[in-house]
Amino acid sequence: MTSDLLATRIARFIDRCAHGAKDDATRDALIAELSLEQSQSVEPYKRYLTSEKRRPKVFGLPALPTDVFRFARVANHPLHADVRCFRTSGTTGRARGEHAFSDLSLYDRAARSAAGHALFPEAGRHRLCILAPSEHEAPDSSLSYMLSRFVDWFGTEHSVYAWRDGELRLGVLMDTLRAAEARREPIALLGTSFAFVHAEDALSSVRFQLPRGSRIMQTGGFKGRSRTIEPESMLALLHARYGVPIDHIVQEYGMTELSSQMYEAVLLDPAHSIERPLWVPGWVRAEPVDPTTLEPVEGDATGLLRIDDLANTGSVCSVQTSDLAQRCEGGIRLLGRAAGAVARGCSLQIEEWLDNRSHAGA
Repeated sequence: MTSDLLATRIARFIDRCAHGAKDDATRDALIAELSLEQSQSVEPYKRYLTSEKRRPKVFGLPALPTDVFRFARVANHPLHADVRCFRTSGTTGRARGEHAFSDLSLYDRAARSAAGHALFPEAGRHRLCILAPSEHEAPDSSLSYMLSRFVDWFGTEHSVYAWRDGELRLGVLMDTLRAAEARREPIALLGTSFAFVHAEDALSSVRFQLPRGSRIMQTGGFKGRSRTIEPESMLALLHARYGVPIDHIVQEYGMTELSSQMYEAVLLDPAHSIERPLWVPGWVRAEPVDPTTLEPVEGDATGLLRIDDLANTGSVCSVQTSDLAQRCEGGIRLLGRAAGAVARGCSLQIEEWLDNRSHAGA
């Protein structure tokens, strides 16, 4: 278990960074302390470090590949202590990754701080229209959990879910958006890429001109879906359908294996609406690393995105993704996923890791 003292220091640090402040030296010191503690208390991470002989000179300890969450319980607490277990989206032939929590207070703190800065920077509340299942319909979805908290933290009493029982409620969506237009009341439309495409097909020729101050948060890709839309086309589609300015359409980046989220920086600075970098919260370190050495790449070179998330106290704070990324002004630019990135980026193949696990009697 993460020590109470360290968890308290991390909580205070997140609060310090809640409005966009940065203190990289303190962040890095806390990451080093937390990852060292987790290297002893999280068994899969401990076994991974034993097998992975390389050590990045800059970061000290390698990050755990996200695929490990599909094959092992990555947690520093026993199963009976779980208060929530989030699972990745299922795909054919692949196990679902799991991220167990014994305490959601840091998750909540990080989610509220990041969204309050990058998605809802104004004072006051918004009417939310959500195109995703509620946490009651999808209790193992980290996105549904987060959006339900958004209703509590940022939403008015008139906030609604337009996605229920596994389908779009077209009447709810249209009535809610038309009411916002009539009242000239800004609204926040939050949902998954797949749900927005579903709405696009259902709305046919219907168009909206949502009031000034409205915003759209779009998240997730099209993994396992038969239809995909490129990011630029999705942006144009949302702008045309709902009449929301490009600099008020925000892509959110989150992962089941993390506790923190990143958002496109367009609401922080409209000048970012062209390059659309992901803003990185002050308690998160996001670095493209070389797939062979695991060291940070130079300048704006492309690398595999490593994320160190201080809110991940109950599992591992250092996570190696399969996403390609570049540094850029304002944060990180995502470039899609790298096929076979985990196998190339870490000398420990997942199959080899599983073999070591069986030999250890796990």
